[in-house]
Order: sequence, then structure tokens, then C-alpha cells
Amino acid sequence: MHVLVVEDDAVLADGLCRILAENGITAEPVSNGLQADQLLQRAGVAQVVVLDIGLPGIDGFEVVRRLRARGSTVPVLLLTARDAIEDRVRGLEQGADDYLVKPFASAELVARVRALARRNTPPPAALALGNLVMDVDARRARIGDKAIELSVREWAVLEYLLQHAARVVSKQQIIEAILPWGDDLTLNAVEVYISRLRLKLADAGVAIRTIRGFGYMLELAA
Repeated sequence: MHVLVVEDDAVLADGLCRILAENGITAEPVSNGLQADQLLQRAGVAQVVVLDIGLPGIDGFEVVRRLRARGSTVPVLLLTARDAIEDRVRGLEQGADDYLVKPFASAELVARVRALARRNTPPPAALALGNLVMDVDARRARIGDKAIELSVREWAVLEYLLQHAARVVSKQQIIEAILPWGDDLTLNAVEVYISRLRLKLADAGVAIRTIRGFGYMLELAA
């Protein structure tokens, strides 16, 4: 993921980029509204924009307005002051997707950036591994020609594992990935869904392997 951080406070911009980098997210700092606007005219320059309002050149509101006027759907996370409710409203009306009130926790910044990136990334029409096929559009899963029944959360967990096949994912990553249900989803609940999925995938030619101390990995069965 590539994030454009538009913030004229050099110390804060460096901190934001460092937090994102520590969580595996590439971040590029920009300190001027006009420079940000010029960069955002190029397709694919960023998957998410973290945007402060008070900027030299043009302010954050104008950056968002121009971005949306060009038809861009790049998600924008607006940084606002705690008491500036009118700024939040104006930013959302201009086309920002979400806002974060200063000061904020590092974990919340990362979670909101990831959520915006997921929201703007269309899922593939189908996911497959071994004999398992998930038709994302039709919301149907099958093993070979045999349909398998999945609850809403079982589907969400399996879809995330299949999207990251052959890679280790933690329980917390699974919880964050299946928001908005994650608010009341515990680590123990994830174990329950994994157990149920293992039973349902017995003939699929795949296995959900537990990597102790790290999480789970969906892979082809040995």
C-alpha cells in the first residue's frame, strides 16, 4: 500500500510516515497543498491520502475539492482539530471519506488507513486454491462441484485467508479485516471460526495450518 501524507508540520509528517512504515505501509510526505494537488493528478500515485487541512499553497479543503472534481475516488483521511466540528463537516461535504481527530493513537491511524484502502479495492470475481472456489460476486463457495454453506463470519474469515494464501496472518489481522463485525469479535471467536472452517474444508485439498505464536496460514494440503 502507498499512502500520501500531506502535512506541513515536518515533525508530525515524519511521525505519521514512521508509524505507517512500521506497519508495512509505504508513506510519502508532502508539505504543500499545491504539490499534493499536482501529484494527485497522476493516476495510481497513492491508495490513500492522509490530509491535513491547514496547508501552504492551497488548503486541504481545496485539495479534496479538486481531487473529486477530476473524478478521482482515492480515499481521503482528513486530520482535524478536536474542537473543529465545522471543519470535519466541510471536509466530508467536499469529498473526504473519513476524519481523524488530533491527537490520535497510532493504532487508530493504521486501522483507518487500512479500512479505507480495503473499501476502495474491488475484490476479484473469484478466489481459488486446490478444489476450493469462492465466487465473490455471487457469495457462493464450493469444493469441486459441491456447494458448502458458510455463515457470514465464516465467509469473511475464509475470504481473508484465501486472499492471503501461503502467507501467515494473525488473529488480530483477521479481526481487523472483517470489520464492521470486528467490534465484538474476540481472539477466541476467531479460533472457533477456524475450527469450523477446517471441518468444512476437509475435502477441499487445502489446510489451515496453525503457526504457533504467529497465526494461521491457508495452504495446499500435503
